[in-house]
Amino acid sequence: MNAAAADALLFEARVIAAFGRSYLVRDLAQRQWRAVRRGKRADVVTGDRVRCTTANAEAGEAAIDEILPRRSLMFRGDLGRTQELAANLDLVAVVYAVRPAFSTALIWRALLASHASSVDSLVILNKADLAGSDDAAAHLLAQLNMLGYQTVMLSAKQQADAARASLAPRLHGRTTLLVGQSGMGKSTLINLLVPDAGARTQEFSARLKVGRQTTTASRWFDLPGAEGGALIDIPGFQDFGLAHLTPMQVAAAMPDLARWLGQCRFNDCRHQDEPGCAIVAAVGRGAIDLARYTFFRELALALEGGGERKRRGARP
Repeated sequence: MNAAAADALLFEARVIAAFGRSYLVRDLAQRQWRAVRRGKRADVVTGDRVRCTTANAEAGEAAIDEILPRRSLMFRGDLGRTQELAANLDLVAVVYAVRPAFSTALIWRALLASHASSVDSLVILNKADLAGSDDAAAHLLAQLNMLGYQTVMLSAKQQADAARASLAPRLHGRTTLLVGQSGMGKSTLINLLVPDAGARTQEFSARLKVGRQTTTASRWFDLPGAEGGALIDIPGFQDFGLAHLTPMQVAAAMPDLARWLGQCRFNDCRHQDEPGCAIVAAVGRGAIDLARYTFFRELALALEGGGERKRRGARP
């Protein structure tokens, strides 16, 4: 085989769906290939830019040889390992809803992971038509807004046009990962923003030779319109491990705690029971919400003791 023929076998692509060690990639000519990772590694995620070699051009099969440099990577860490979720993101959209019951701790954890990955975040309260003025969901959104997070309240099913108009300017031109528990309306949001999402999901599943209803698949959906952008959908989950973070990284990523860092009596203050702790003093004055500090305290202790690496389930 001459050099020209060898070069013809190489191409760059974007990973647009992943299921286990099977991937669907799209090359620069918009052709889709079913691909596997060379060496049977499982380090490729949706959103990755990869370099591939054709294995069977007629059948549309290829091998992923290399992951190209990532500009961002979102992951969570528990059970003694790190789970990479998606790559090359501009935004992480954390979705929760008035119904069913949601986990405040999971939302806080997802925001910490987004900060640690240097990716902007947006919190979306869905099913807002069910919320009351004193509803816990609305209260949480107001608290996050006061802390400086981007937030939006909408009803993707009952007020579809308004929801689309509210989200589109925030998402177009950006690659956004949707994160949230099962039942919070992520699929409704995707169908709202990507009219042919259902057909694309069926196509992905057919090409990957997996069932439509999968628990570990992730998929890329191009947003319509000249502005571009994409949504990455991953399965809903009930827990978000942060074993890859340190207690100091957690404190720095919580805006209500971060403002007091550097003001403690001791430079190595753990912000637990040390005398002269500026964060503990702020809690005592009501400048930091007690629930937020309790969340930090318990997470920091778990990280120090290794308990975060052993998490196997979530508690709302």
